[in-house]
Amino acid sequence: MTQLTELAKKLIDGRNFANVATIMPDGSPQVATVWVEREGETIVINATTKRQRYRNLKRDPRVALCVFDMANPYSTVMIRGKAIEITRKDAEEGIDRLSMKYHGRKYAYHSAEQPRVIIRIRPERVAQMG
Repeated sequence: MTQLTELAKKLIDGRNFANVATIMPDGSPQVATVWVEREGETIVINATTKRQRYRNLKRDPRVALCVFDMANPYSTVMIRGKAIEITRKDAEEGIDRLSMKYHGRKYAYHSAEQPRVIIRIRPERVAQMG
């Protein structure tokens, strides 16, 4: 597994957004801005089962992320990798944790009609600027 750089860890651990690109069934790209965290060298995002990124990653695990410093958007890391796990286990707690990180409060929009999943991503290539 490719190791995350110190800049990548700093940006992921901070209150910075990630743009996540997945592949649509027709091969075209799909991009969404998401909250992001990590577990060691593994990148973690959260989604509902109704989100396109969830459907795309279930079908094709290839993914790319660009995490940028909110204070200096020219300081970025670009990561390519694969979704190695998609699970509902602890996903509601995961979105609460991310909401605390980004907003300082638990997530307010839990819905039984839109169950959440945790998506764990193994980086395969890491590049950075800044």
